[in-house]
Amino acid sequence: MAASRTEILRMLAEMARLTALDEGSPQSFKARAYEAALAGIEGHPGELTGLSKTELTKIKGVGNSIAEKILEFDTTGTVRKLEELRAKYPPGFVELTRVPGLGPKTLKMLRDRLGVVDVDSLKEALDAERLRELPGMGEKSEEKIRRALERLGMHGKDRRTPLVEVYGLAHSLAARLGDLPGVVEAVPCGSIRRFSDTIGDVDIVVATTDPVVVMNEVANLPHLSELIGSGETKTSFLTHEGLQVDVRAVHPDQFGSALLYFTGSKVHNIALRQRAIDRGWLLSEYGLFEEEKVVASVTEEDLYAALGMEYVPPPLREGRGEVEAAAGDRLPRLIRREDIAGDMHYHSDRSGDGRSSLEEMVEAAIEAGYRYVAFTDHGEDLTINGSSREEMLAHRDRIRQLDDRYPEIDLLFGCELNIGPDGSLDYDPGFRLEFDWCVASIHSHFDLPAEQQTIRVLKALSDPAVNAIGHLTGRYVGRRPGVELDVDAVLEGLATTGVALEINGALDRLDATDEVARRAMAAGVDVVIDTDSHHTRELIRMDYGVRWAQRGWVTVDRVLNARPIEEIRARVAARR
Repeated sequence: MAASRTEILRMLAEMARLTALDEGSPQSFKARAYEAALAGIEGHPGELTGLSKTELTKIKGVGNSIAEKILEFDTTGTVRKLEELRAKYPPGFVELTRVPGLGPKTLKMLRDRLGVVDVDSLKEALDAERLRELPGMGEKSEEKIRRALERLGMHGKDRRTPLVEVYGLAHSLAARLGDLPGVVEAVPCGSIRRFSDTIGDVDIVVATTDPVVVMNEVANLPHLSELIGSGETKTSFLTHEGLQVDVRAVHPDQFGSALLYFTGSKVHNIALRQRAIDRGWLLSEYGLFEEEKVVASVTEEDLYAALGMEYVPPPLREGRGEVEAAAGDRLPRLIRREDIAGDMHYHSDRSGDGRSSLEEMVEAAIEAGYRYVAFTDHGEDLTINGSSREEMLAHRDRIRQLDDRYPEIDLLFGCELNIGPDGSLDYDPGFRLEFDWCVASIHSHFDLPAEQQTIRVLKALSDPAVNAIGHLTGRYVGRRPGVELDVDAVLEGLATTGVALEINGALDRLDATDEVARRAMAAGVDVVIDTDSHHTRELIRMDYGVRWAQRGWVTVDRVLNARPIEEIRARVAARR
């Protein structure tokens, strides 16, 4: 079976990561070439399967060498150079690249001089205070690395993988299995289906009348590095990144109960099993039984109904009161994708890191069904990616012209203001009020004390031009811990001023966290669910943002961009 776009993108991303390690720098020519190819393929509108080398090289960023590797991967399921790099840099060593402060050169020095090959050996070197002996390192470096390991969750035996690194793989595998003969449906379950920001391993449940075909396909997947075990209805393997994948085949009549069981969470399932026991029934992955009689098994909806409950959406299944709420018909009216009317954090190539034009982003917004969108390109203080006043005013003129050209959508002239370490914002107060909408975000100085970070955000949200606080902590899941701040104080500030809290749908951000979102609901804070899109392909982030908001029990009445544009404009005017 030919490689999918997702599989090709994963291959190129791995090549970029391992090449940066091999070259000793993420800025090396070869590493940057893979990054350029990634960007080009992400922006390519058509399919890749069946393209010739000549056709592939017409894609921006794809040269002859990379085109050959894509063809090799499409044909054989692997790339010889990639296999060489994997042997040289095993998963345990590659995991260390997630630790802030450990670049390729430093990692190679740690391996060559201290024998550091994974997180455990790094911890041993830290405990022995050996890093401070190396050039460019010291006690402060050791402490920063130790703290990063703790805050990133890279401690203990049950380390977890960021969702962003797994989501595409899991759904690509499920789609591949879903196309097999006899397969009715294939769904990634576990933490992925609950939309947790990190996952332990991948569980895929396949409803099929021919499990043998499914198991044979799994045993020959290109993702497979090591086969752990294979049977008639279950196969487990490790990917090249060291991630365990379990594929289970069930009869279509048992699909609902299998989905429920393998989605979890453990706490949620225990509560459901207790409700079954209270009725004299037994609940398992095979169905809900009254002695030998099957009460329900085909769909999850049937199972919940039989247990006297509303259907509980997967993101809620964490043992946080959802079982009791569903049993009492008290589940909240959660936000849904179809409720979203627009996107209030949206970039074009006016931002230095934007990759699609204004026109392309407008047309993508219309296709996504938006009724309005706020273009929030970066302000002047973000040196590399920001825009001067003159550039912003010219940008405003173009937005106004497009607003006339596309009457089916309202276009707002906005800005993503950078929050400085002292809480200062881009431009002067008068100029900031020229914008229709402003989101203010942290982009630097992540190591300031919690009190200073709190004051910084509170000062920014007190400005009358600010309408939302973007990606509150500035985190990148699994790569950069978010800033530490007094969340309750910030939520009180948001509630008092009427500034919205952003839920950023980028898979590597998912910020604010689900816990903070739930606390925002309790504090009376409204939210905006945004994509922070820099390219037309990134509008899918709205789906992710909505599911992440559901984990935070966010209700439709509290989502600002589920309301008419007139209400948003009135809110902005009242604040100013």
